[in-house]
Amino acid sequence: MHAAHTPLSVPAVDWTALQNFAALRGQLRVSFGPVCNLLCWFCHNEGDVPPPRTREDRTQQPRSRSLCPDHYVAVITALMEVGLRRVYFTGGEPLISRLARPVLERLPRPGPDSSYTLITNGLLLRANQEWLARSPLDKVKVSLHYFSDESLRTIAKTRTGISAVLDGIEVAREIFERVELNTLLQQENAHEVRDILHFALDRRMPVQFIELVGTGFNENHASSAVSADDIVTYLRTLTTDEHTEVAGVGQGRRVFRIDGVEIDVIHRNLGRHHVGQCGTCPVRTKCVEGFWALRFDHDGGLQPCLLREDLRLDLKELLADSRQLAEAVAGHVSSFTEGTL
Repeated sequence: MHAAHTPLSVPAVDWTALQNFAALRGQLRVSFGPVCNLLCWFCHNEGDVPPPRTREDRTQQPRSRSLCPDHYVAVITALMEVGLRRVYFTGGEPLISRLARPVLERLPRPGPDSSYTLITNGLLLRANQEWLARSPLDKVKVSLHYFSDESLRTIAKTRTGISAVLDGIEVAREIFERVELNTLLQQENAHEVRDILHFALDRRMPVQFIELVGTGFNENHASSAVSADDIVTYLRTLTTDEHTEVAGVGQGRRVFRIDGVEIDVIHRNLGRHHVGQCGTCPVRTKCVEGFWALRFDHDGGLQPCLLREDLRLDLKELLADSRQLAEAVAGHVSSFTEGTL
């Protein structure tokens, strides 16, 4: 009697790094594309060429879009099935993209520990209010880097008035239980930061104040960066409920609570979460983020670092096979964390 043929063994995929990343609340940031209705000088377009740079120099163009809604849904579903839980939709401005509605309406229903967050400048929320209310989104995060027509024009190069942004915030509050604000600290809005804080507190909305992350696209505006020390000092006059969080992924943050409302300050002095690949990274001295997000772009690429396009993994050939795609991502994250990419 002949012995049964034994298939060649295939090395098992090591899911540890990807699962640890998910357990530490790492984000999957999904970009629908670079198009935006604002031209904020600090935009990094999730590592691609941002709109302001293209406007200044037409020879610098972002990647072409090669994905359809089915591709987005397949990738998100595959990665959530193997453990990722926090998905953020970005742009450009996500709601400008014709991909937004067919993707967001077809997302797999999130589990109890999962969440979908839309990051938006708020200007198109009213126009999309009806279908957004039916989507499985859990949260909207509105970027509020300005609080007057003047600062909006200076920062975002637009004729749109601040009332349109504030109206979008009110629409979001009508639709979603969880609405948050985020504000980049800069010279151009330093005089309005406290007004933004009290605007959020009056509406019981969490707000996050963020120190500038330097990239090649905003290096000409490096002098606009300001420290978070002033807002931290002011918050300490309003509450004694403060703690720091340095565990998990990303930058450390100071967390304040004022009458139950959480105020985060992303402060570079608290350090960041680095992994193996970071040890020899040529741009580590410029990095204030660490490894906190996997960025999936509109041309099918995924990269674990905002500043390192050379670490981008092209997933286009794997879009038809969800298991192979998930295994490729797990292997890429493992190699990144082990410093072998």
